[in-house]
Formats: sequence, C-alpha cells, structure tokens
Amino acid sequence: MQAQIIHAWGEADQFEAATLPDPVPGPGEVLVQIAATSVNPADYKLRQFGPPIAPELPAVLGCDAAGRVLAVGDGVEGFAPGDEVYGCVGGVRGVPGCYAEMIVADARLLAPKPASLTLREAAALPLVTITAWEGLERAGVREGQSVLVHGGAGGVGHVAIQLAKARGAMVSTTVSSEEKAALARELGADHTIDYRNETVDDYVARLTGGAGFDVVYDATGGSDIAASFQAARLNGQVVVIVSTYEADLAPMHIKGLTLHVVFMLIPMLHDEGRAEHGRILREAAALADADKLRPHLDPQRFELAAVADAHRHLEAGHAAGKVVVDVEAGLP
Repeated sequence: MQAQIIHAWGEADQFEAATLPDPVPGPGEVLVQIAATSVNPADYKLRQFGPPIAPELPAVLGCDAAGRVLAVGDGVEGFAPGDEVYGCVGGVRGVPGCYAEMIVADARLLAPKPASLTLREAAALPLVTITAWEGLERAGVREGQSVLVHGGAGGVGHVAIQLAKARGAMVSTTVSSEEKAALARELGADHTIDYRNETVDDYVARLTGGAGFDVVYDATGGSDIAASFQAARLNGQVVVIVSTYEADLAPMHIKGLTLHVVFMLIPMLHDEGRAEHGRILREAAALADADKLRPHLDPQRFELAAVADAHRHLEAGHAAGKVVVDVEAGLP
C-alpha cells in the first residue's frame, strides 16, 4: 500500500511517499480501506515534537479515518466487508496512523459511518467529536443550562456547539470575526461574542445577568484559562483541551469551580476505554443522521501525496474548517 511517512520529527517537509506491506487484521481488528483522513492540531504537534506519545520512526501519522471494511479478524462482531466506517484509530505510540491507503484498526474504536454524511465529512469528525463529547459529558451538560464555548468556529468548538445544543443547552460562543460568528449561528449558537471588542465581565453581564455560565468549554487550546474561570458561575464547570502551561488557580478556588482536562488519545495510548470511543461515535452518527451534527470542512482539498501541504495549511492558521485529505481519488 502507499503511505506518507516521516523519518524525523520537525517540519512538514519530513513527509515522503513510501510503499509499505499491506496490513493483515489480527483478533479483534478490522482492515479498513481508507477513503479520507483529516489533519488535527494533535497531528502536526506529534509531527513537530515526537515522543513520548508519537509512533516510532519511521512513522505513519494521522488519527482520523473513514473508509470501507476489507476484512475482519477473529472475534470481530458488528462489522463486515463492504461496511462504511469511521473512527479515530491511529497515529500515536504503538498504533500506526491513517496517512495510508489501509489501516488495521481496533474494532472497538470504529463505528458505522453516518449514512447522511460523505466519507470526507465523516473523516473530519472522530477526534474533534470525541473530544467535544467527552468534555460536555464530564461537565454534565443538560437541558436548560448556559454553556460558553471558547473558539466556536474551530474544530472542537464547532462540534461542541452542536452537541451542547443537542443536549438542550443555551449556547454562547466567542469568535474573532463576523464570518466566524455567522458560522457559529448557523451551527446553532444562540449568542456570539467578539472577544476582541467585548470584555469577559461585559458579556457575562449581558448574557447571564452577571451570574456566569454553568459550563465554560475552552476549545481553543490556548493558555488564557483565567478568562474561563472569570466567565464561569459559582460552583460552575470549566473544560479545557490543553493544560500544558502554568496558571493561577486562585480564581478557581474562590468560585469553587470544577476543572475537567480532556485528553482523548488516552484510550489509544493505554488501551483503556476504547469501546467508549466506539459508543460515542455511534451516538454521534445518530445525531448526524438526525441533522443535529455536521462538520464544517475547509474548502481547500488535498490528496495523500500533498499531506505536507495540508499540515502547513492548518498549522499556519489558514484553514476555515476541518482540513480533510483525500486518500481515494474522486470522492464527492
């Protein structure tokens, strides 16, 4: 099979084409013909920094995949050749990635592809959907609550808006432009906030009467956790997807806040809770087919041979939606 591999950690120009042996599924595994994959910030950070969570060199990166089942290993139930599937199934330590024509995936990490989505759309969903879902679930988001999503036009953020709305929450989101605000509203956000022109105190007063939000989900991956603490109500919930920085937790203590750190790669890295990812993706597929969840794709298209360009595009901040890489030619 054809793949894109790297021999060293660093810049995107490390990628090169390679011919690798076709993988064979073992017990509990599914062989998937990959139609499309995607690029997440996690993918380019793994490429940049390598260990301790990256696969061994020479490495095939790429976490997300959508495609068709070619064969199943012993003990696999619920999947058969020809089925269209999607999942976050590789690209980390111990698990080869999805920048290739085929992958052997743990069946527990897979789910049937949403019938209403194309393979390209399905490939955009797994990592960001599981991340958004886990954060909202751990924060106990429910009907009638007020939820603030920082970065509502980003990969995790635009999914978090839709999932929070599906739970019946009132959703506000911070954005940096009117174009992103329009997208957030299209996805269901009740209120948009131009964080460059409105202070935290001002939008908390405007949208919550000064009480603060029940749940604040920082989907930006940034380091301004103080704004999340400031926006949350007393005894509220704060969710972050990046916490590799120093922060003052005194405001959190004063308000009695609960902080949830989401790192959705744990099941792949430690082989613990993998079936939970499959469950989440099955439920997400049902939401997609009920017209309650859809990915927003970047309009620029990339083939497998141009995966380095796809990485550069996302890393430079040029993407306007999830960056998808077509592994199979001619995808709609």
